[in-house]
Amino acid sequence: MVNSNADALGIIFPNTYDSLVPELVGKRLMASIPFAGRYRMIDFVLSSMVNRGIGNVAIAVRQNYLSLMDHLGSGREWDLTRKNGGLNIMPPFAENGVKVYTGRVEAMANLLEHLRRQKEKYVVMSDSNIAVNFDFKALMDEHASNGADITMVYANEEIPEGLLKPRLATEGMYYTLNVDENKRVRKIYINSREPGVQKLSMNIYIMEREFLLKLFEIAFARGYSYFERDILAPHLDKIHVQAYEFKGYKARICDMQSYFNENMKLLDEKNLDGLFEGNPIYTKIRDDNPTRYINGSKVKNIMAADGCVIEGEVENCVLFRGVKIKKGAVVKNCVLMQDTVVEEGVRAEYVISDKNVKMTVGKEVRGAKTFPVYIAKHQIV
Repeated sequence: MVNSNADALGIIFPNTYDSLVPELVGKRLMASIPFAGRYRMIDFVLSSMVNRGIGNVAIAVRQNYLSLMDHLGSGREWDLTRKNGGLNIMPPFAENGVKVYTGRVEAMANLLEHLRRQKEKYVVMSDSNIAVNFDFKALMDEHASNGADITMVYANEEIPEGLLKPRLATEGMYYTLNVDENKRVRKIYINSREPGVQKLSMNIYIMEREFLLKLFEIAFARGYSYFERDILAPHLDKIHVQAYEFKGYKARICDMQSYFNENMKLLDEKNLDGLFEGNPIYTKIRDDNPTRYINGSKVKNIMAADGCVIEGEVENCVLFRGVKIKKGAVVKNCVLMQDTVVEEGVRAEYVISDKNVKMTVGKEVRGAKTFPVYIAKHQIV
């Protein structure tokens, strides 16, 4: 799987946007949120790194990371079980009286010694709130030729409504770029509310490892917390940052509504192909039977992972592994996570059910297209 020929190591920040989906991160983090039937959000960026030959990846966890550790394990599914490099999950480091990190700079405090011990020339950094099949080879080639200190990735898009919601200034920060004719970043706007299509950062970066070390050592000395706000934005005259446009398909999770919408968009074959065509996306293996459709069941436009058993009627739904729809149940426009059970006679529409949810006989659970109902993990309705 991995051709470890990339002279780069990866760093993934799995907690950065937890505050955008508090319902889903009570006992997990953004990176381990289930997505697209059988995957977790981290699978996309991690697989993209592996597909480029990046065989040394550090994950700077902050809190609620047991579910992520369970999902990733030793990294075997990504061929990252190795003596040198491989997968390194870095728990938060905190001395007495020191809070758990908030920004990317504080997270890097736990990684400095790890980075100093590595030999790769480059570092690629990414968050995990965007499901994307990203070509890191193209990014690395661009960076090697543009002479920049840092190359950052953006997409031309309108700012999603989920990012525009009122919240604390440091929660869910997003960044739009002003770029000149040579693709050099001249200004970074923080939490801009400018209408129309913007150059919205995807929070993917590449730079030389030695440059990153120097940058963060200065940042620690000055008490900085946030990479974009405190390091990049005020110093673009001294730090050469180039912009790299991503034009492919992506699913950006900004709130519960976008989580629902982005899952439902994958019922369109064009979007599904856009996310999964090209390089493979790897995930944790769960040995299970293929989905079974019992006589009398009715299905239309669904995505169903392995292990599902469908006896009732299902339309426009994303079903994760092991979902069971009993006889007489009618389920439409729903995202049902792993091992959800919908019993006889249930009517469910515009519902997001977390793992191991049970909807009991005859219940009616209805949300709306613009306000899906969420049922928390292990709940019985």
